[in-house]
Amino acid sequence: MALNQHLASEEDFLLITTDVCWYCVRAKRALEAKGLTYIEVDAHQDRETHMEATVQTGWRTVPVIYDLRGDEPVFVGGSDELIELLK
Repeated sequence: MALNQHLASEEDFLLITTDVCWYCVRAKRALEAKGLTYIEVDAHQDRETHMEATVQTGWRTVPVIYDLRGDEPVFVGGSDELIELLK
């Protein structure tokens, strides 16, 4: 249930990241450049959330990104998919 708590955030996006991931930094910079907000969950610190997201989406790498702007959270993918969404 940890993932569901994060998906209920008032921020624009949810990012599950690690601190040594260039793609995670890229995703955060892309959101910041567009003036969008995000909640960040460290996959190493919150393994439960990361595992729930992996099981739910099948996505095995970080970042794991959800768009929270609509009525229901939408799984985006990783940084490449986010960049495409923001175009």
